[in-house]
Amino acid sequence: MPIAIYEFPLCEKVRNYLRLEQLFKQLDHTSSSINECDSLYFFDVLFTLLDLLERLDVRTDFIRDIDVHEKNLVHWSSHPNIDTSALEGVLKTLHRLLSELKRTNKLGSSLKDDRFLSSIRQRFSIPGGATSFDLPHLFCWLKQSQELRDSDIAMWVQQLSLVRENITLLMQFLREKGRFEEVVGANGFYQGVVTDKIDLIRVRCANSEGYYPILSGNKYRYGIRFMLLAPEQGAMSGVPKEIKFEIACC
Repeated sequence: MPIAIYEFPLCEKVRNYLRLEQLFKQLDHTSSSINECDSLYFFDVLFTLLDLLERLDVRTDFIRDIDVHEKNLVHWSSHPNIDTSALEGVLKTLHRLLSELKRTNKLGSSLKDDRFLSSIRQRFSIPGGATSFDLPHLFCWLKQSQELRDSDIAMWVQQLSLVRENITLLMQFLREKGRFEEVVGANGFYQGVVTDKIDLIRVRCANSEGYYPILSGNKYRYGIRFMLLAPEQGAMSGVPKEIKFEIACC
C-alpha cells in the first residue's frame, strides 16, 4: 500500500526550513539534467532560493538552533549509555557549522554578486522572460558543452552548501524528536493538544484511498481533517468515516 508523509509546520521558522529543503531537492534534480528546459528551471529554482535567503534571517535561526542542540548534546554526554564516538562526531559538526555561520554575514551573498547570474536574474521574475531574444547570453551559455555547464552549476550550488548542510542537519534533529504512533480520526477528524515543544506535526497515512489531511488550529489545540481528493458533485469534501493513521509530534 502506498504511504505518504505530510508535514505541517507550527511556526514560521520551520515553514522557512521546509521551503528551503524542498528548493534544494528541486535544485539537485535540475542541476543534474542535460535538457535545456530543465537547465532553465534550475535558474528559476536557484533565484527563488536566493529570494528567500535575502528576505529571511535564517542565519540567526541557524545559530540559535545549533546552540540549543549543542547544549543538549553536551548534557547527554554524561549519560552512561550514550555512544560517545557518535556524539563527538555530531558535536564537531555543530562546532564547525557554528563557526562558519559566525564568519558569514549574509548567506548566499556571493551568488548575488555573480555577474552572469545578476544579468539574467531579473528576467526570470517576468512570465516567459527567459527567451533567447531577451537573454541571448543565457542562450549562448545553454549551447555550451555539458562539461562547462556542469562546472558552472557545481560552482553555484557549492556556494549554498552551508545553507544546505544546516537545513539537512536541523531538519534531521527536528524529525527525530517525534515518533509515529497510531491514532484514529472519527468521521475523518482528529484533535490534539499543542505544547510549547511542538514545531512540526507529521502525518503518515495511506495514499491510495483518495483522501489527504489538512491541519488547522491555534496555540492550544490542532485539528487534522481528511479531505476527499475528488468529491462527487454536491457532496461534502470531508471524509465521512473512521480513519486510522499515524502521527508524530516533533
